[in-house]
Amino acid sequence: MRVACVLANGFEDSEFRQPYDALRQAGHEVTIVGLQAGQQLNGDKGRETAVVERSFADATPAEFDALLIPGGFSPDRLRAHDAPVAFVRAFFDEGKPIMAVCHGPQIFITADRYRERRLTAWKTIQGDLRRLGANVVDEEVVVDRNLVTSRQPADLPAFIREGLRLLEKAPARA
Repeated sequence: MRVACVLANGFEDSEFRQPYDALRQAGHEVTIVGLQAGQQLNGDKGRETAVVERSFADATPAEFDALLIPGGFSPDRLRAHDAPVAFVRAFFDEGKPIMAVCHGPQIFITADRYRERRLTAWKTIQGDLRRLGANVVDEEVVVDRNLVTSRQPADLPAFIREGLRLLEKAPARA
């Protein structure tokens, strides 16, 4: 499957690297999509770097089968721009697999795609989503239809396991 990993500076290092590597090891093609192609991005902890392979201006959701949203400061930085928000919204609207960890669901708020969903997130984001009416639970991993969410780096093994299961069940799009 073709997976878009949406990323900006300040991503949580392990929440990018571990799912990214696991997806690639499982045979999926992962493309880093960001604000500017060629931009080097740095993880919040300074352990990981990544390079934006495609910009939101040059990539469309139709080119991808699934979406990965690592946490850290990245989702908040992305949701300040219309193009990433529209990109994420399209995955919801098309029912494509979405995997978001920690602060990842922040962008769901701006995209207005959290209602009628059962999900989890980092504890402060849980509160934001709950106040807006989302069905938030405090569990290591939550699967709701095409959406897999987790709370924090400690949840990554469950997040990766359930994300890979979701991709196994989902049809690849041509």
